[in-house]
Amino acid sequence: MKPTGGDVAEFVAAVTPDKRRRDAETLIELLGGITGLEPALWGTIIGFGSCHYRYPTGTEGDMPIAAFAPRKASSTVYLLEGAEPHAADLALLGPHTVSRGCLYLNDLATIDLSVLRRIIERSYALAVADEIPGMTITTA
Repeated sequence: MKPTGGDVAEFVAAVTPDKRRRDAETLIELLGGITGLEPALWGTIIGFGSCHYRYPTGTEGDMPIAAFAPRKASSTVYLLEGAEPHAADLALLGPHTVSRGCLYLNDLATIDLSVLRRIIERSYALAVADEIPGMTITTA
């Protein structure tokens, strides 16, 4: 995966429904504040920073260090270390669903944003420190 060079503001302006666009604007502010980085488009993913990852199997690639995607059904926040390390915070977050490395949020107005901030801060810190089990991460 590589940054596509698209205009983030233009992309967000076209996001529907309105609730998802509002959430995308909030997530850009949140992730930008946590990382200190500017957002970049990686296709339809809004990412902050970049890293190269390698699994013990030899699979490797590039991806943003912190990222989310405003999808029609929900906003997807990507957690490189997976959702499991955040179980205690996820219990306090509010309405959400998870898969292995994704946190799905239907409406940021219904969750505790301070808990979401903690989750993303921890995820970002783990990635930058290359402390994600089963992965080697080199930040750019």
